[in-house]
Amino acid sequence: MTIADQFSAELKDAMRSGDKPRLDTVRMIISEILVAKTAPGFTGQVDDDLYLAVIAAQVKKDQKSIEEYRALGERGEPMVAKYEAEVAYLSQWLPTRLDEEATAELVAATIAELGVEGDPKAAGRVIGQIMKNHRDEVDGGLVNKVVRQALEG
Repeated sequence: MTIADQFSAELKDAMRSGDKPRLDTVRMIISEILVAKTAPGFTGQVDDDLYLAVIAAQVKKDQKSIEEYRALGERGEPMVAKYEAEVAYLSQWLPTRLDEEATAELVAATIAELGVEGDPKAAGRVIGQIMKNHRDEVDGGLVNKVVRQALEG
């Protein structure tokens, strides 16, 4: 079953059950797919890869929003809960990523492999090596942060 088929089934199920948060999230992704499909220069097909790219982009936006609403304190709590629910729901379609601890271990191993311990100028090289070999396993922003901390500290 393709992701498009899964979203179609999720849409129908959410409408039947009256699950408004899930319904809103599914509709949002379907809308983003239509936007991507009609964007100038789009020549691909609406397939699982497009769905995964749109879902990943939405999760990234939601995570940024969570941070911003958390900074508001108590006033932002309802929106934090909304975005956290969206991230949790959409994450079922995304490949699992390494957490910060596992990312730090990967970074340490790559730094040792390249022999660039304590050289902050080698950050781009380390990040490039990790992203080349582990793109689907890691979060690029987290890799960047951990590499810079490891090489400076």
